[in-house]
Amino acid sequence: MLSTMTQPQRGPASNAFNQAFLSGIEGTLELVLVRHGQQSIPSAPNARIGDSVDAPLSELGREQARLVGERFATESIDAVYSSGLSRAFDTGAAIGSHHGLEPVVVDNLREIGMFRDVPPDQTAAEALGVDYLAGVRERMARERSWDVFPLTESSAEFSKRVINAFEEIIARHEGEAARVVVACHGGVINAYTGYIIETSNDMFFRPAHASVHLVCAKGWFRALHSLNDTRHLETEKGSFVTY
Repeated sequence: MLSTMTQPQRGPASNAFNQAFLSGIEGTLELVLVRHGQQSIPSAPNARIGDSVDAPLSELGREQARLVGERFATESIDAVYSSGLSRAFDTGAAIGSHHGLEPVVVDNLREIGMFRDVPPDQTAAEALGVDYLAGVRERMARERSWDVFPLTESSAEFSKRVINAFEEIIARHEGEAARVVVACHGGVINAYTGYIIETSNDMFFRPAHASVHLVCAKGWFRALHSLNDTRHLETEKGSFVTY
C-alpha cells in the first residue's frame, strides 16, 4: 500500500509540464551557455573603442577558462561553438580541449556592438562628452535597454541576430540528444535567455565571467533550466568569481 501511495504522479497535467519545460523528455538538446572569462582592457576613461571590441582574456580570465574547462572534462560534450571574439573562442577552446573539439565560430554570437559607430581611435567620452556618457549610463541602469546608447547597435538588431544564431545551432542538432557548449558573452546570454522567458529588459541579470547557463530545446519548445552557475569557480584556493 505504501509503495502505491509514493508512486510519482503522471497524469495529464504532469505530462504537459514535462513537455513545456522539457523535463525528462527523450531526444532533448542541451545548450550549455558559457560566458567568457574576464577580459583585459584599458581602464576607463582611457579605453579606446578599438581596444575594447576584441579584448583578450586577462590572466585571471585564463584561469577562469581553465576552471570551467575542468568542470566539463568528464562530461559528454558533442560540440563547442563560440563567437569569433578571442575571449569567447579561448574560453570555448579550454572546454573543447578535453574532448578533442575546437570551437566552431558563429560570428553572430558576438557581443552587442557598443559604440560601434564611434571612431576606433577615440574613447566613448571623447566622442560623446563625459557628462552625456554619464547620463546615458544612468539611463541604462534604470531602463536596461541597449537603445539608450547612441552610436550603438540597436536592441532589435542585436536580439534578432543572437536569437537566429542560437536557432541555427539548434537546427544543426535537430532530433539529437546532445550536449552543446556555446561560449559567448553576457549580453548574448541575456538576449537568448530573455527571449525564452519573454522579458522586456535587454539585460535582466548579470552573468559572471565563466558562468554556466543551461537551456534545453526540442521541437518548438525552449526551456531555461538554470542561470549563473559558478560553483566551479569556488576552489580551495579561493573564489574566482568576477563580473
